[in-house]
Amino acid sequence: MNKMTTLELLNFILQSILLVKKRCKDIHVADDFLFSDENIDKFEASVMRLQTTGEALKNIDKRDSNFLLQVASKEYWSDIIRMRDLISHHYADIQADIIFAICKEELEELELNIQKLKEKLL
Repeated sequence: MNKMTTLELLNFILQSILLVKKRCKDIHVADDFLFSDENIDKFEASVMRLQTTGEALKNIDKRDSNFLLQVASKEYWSDIIRMRDLISHHYADIQADIIFAICKEELEELELNIQKLKEKLL
């Protein structure tokens, strides 16, 4: 992922958000992730996309630590990057309710922030 341009990373993040939202559209409560093999697959795929989103943001931040701050606070971005670290290093501890909350409550804001960043590059 390191060799991708910032614009490519932002596009990757937007694609990941759309995929996670699509996968989670029929998930109405956190326990739905655990209801069937298909839903467990949705959970695991969504977790992987959230992890790679955090990795992409980490790479963008390494290139230009002020770029992300144009649309949101350091704390906002740090929380997302820390989630990446949590997924990467403590995958077995990831709980369905945390991923559900991210999918249903936080992806819209992230998508808007990424769109704003993308507009700054174009």
